[in-house]
Amino acid sequence: MNEERQALLVVEDDPGLQKQLKWCFDDCNVIVAEDRAAAIAQLRRHAPSVVLQDLGLPPDPEGVSEGMQTLQSILELAPDTKVIVITGNHDRDNAVRAVGLGAYDFYQKPIDTDVLRLIVDRAFHIHDLERQNRELRKAQLKSPLEGIVASDEPMLRVCRMIEKVAPTNVSVLILGQSGTGKELLARALHRLSARSSARFQAINCAAIPEQLLESELFGHEKGAFTGAVKTTPGKIELAGGGTLFLDEIGDMPLPLQAKLLRFLQDRVVERVGGREEIPVDVRIVCATNQDLGAAIAQQRFREDLYYRISEITVNVPALRERIGGAMVLAHHFLHRFSQSQGRARRGFTEDAIAAIESYAWPGNVRELENKIKTAVIMADDPMITAVDLGLAPGRDRQPLNLKEVRSRAEEQAVRQALTITEGNVSKASELLGVTRPTLYDLMARLGLKAAE
Repeated sequence: MNEERQALLVVEDDPGLQKQLKWCFDDCNVIVAEDRAAAIAQLRRHAPSVVLQDLGLPPDPEGVSEGMQTLQSILELAPDTKVIVITGNHDRDNAVRAVGLGAYDFYQKPIDTDVLRLIVDRAFHIHDLERQNRELRKAQLKSPLEGIVASDEPMLRVCRMIEKVAPTNVSVLILGQSGTGKELLARALHRLSARSSARFQAINCAAIPEQLLESELFGHEKGAFTGAVKTTPGKIELAGGGTLFLDEIGDMPLPLQAKLLRFLQDRVVERVGGREEIPVDVRIVCATNQDLGAAIAQQRFREDLYYRISEITVNVPALRERIGGAMVLAHHFLHRFSQSQGRARRGFTEDAIAAIESYAWPGNVRELENKIKTAVIMADDPMITAVDLGLAPGRDRQPLNLKEVRSRAEEQAVRQALTITEGNVSKASELLGVTRPTLYDLMARLGLKAAE
């Protein structure tokens, strides 16, 4: 049973405090060590995610030299472990010094078990997020969806859909806000297809003037217009045998939409200024951040073209819709940019985590990536703060205290069951899988009445 619970190592030589902490964290597998040697031995044996460590350890119980050395030894052996140091009252300087050496957080005596439990729960949460991030990075080394970090269910559904669609030849329309990674998904479609050995050609329909876009897509013959000094194939021809990615298809001018529709129907191109019909075998993948339904209603987009390019439609969720996704991505970018920029960055402070989780991310993944990169370069300390990210500290972060989370979940379930059964306690207790007395106790504790 102990092996199934989270391991918490307590490094403390006071038997009374050991007993108090064991009681406080009775839902954890609490391992106790009285000094540095025992702490290292227990660390090797149990590999705990979180360590609670007193800075005053024997043979220097009145000082901090042994505690600091223990902290360094733990982090050298297990750098991913979250160490929370416990210091004496009015000993803030040594606590800050410990954080500078790599401790996750500190707590000053006397012990308030509720506050300490909240800090430990958060440490377990951050350790788990970082573990997921490391596993994702390892998986990406073998993953065909290169560059895509997905740990949340909405994005995992998108990845599964890409894997299913990729081996086919159907046209795919990728819908999503700017910065959500639509081109990465298009490239993943190409890599997973039988066309992966041929070219992937991308063109942004919104970035090229109308008079040049036709030539870019379909090519031109020598002398077709001023400056056409040689015959040049277009993107469609160059993608022959491979994949053509039309980004921002919603911004394509109507005359070109008609010409693209003809190509999709006949699979032949005619260069600007030319008469020859050139057959091309290419897969079309399109993307846009626009509402094509509204564009069709406003006669800005052809309905017949829409049905040609959207044999399969993939909806990419915005970052704010990916629960937990922003934090996993933040750790991914932190690791990548710390290496590429040669900066030693350990992680994020609590205010940074709260800010990342509460911010709406209108620029989606691209905005998050830019903020992390800037913070890695500009931050003065190993831990990235909300100020480093250019974000206001988050205020509406959901509590990580398990008792509060359970209480919220219980209240929601009870309210829902009573609503479904129209206040019938017997039916609600059956729906919840509890006895009527248990449900009455829950209702009394939550201040609920059946009529509500």
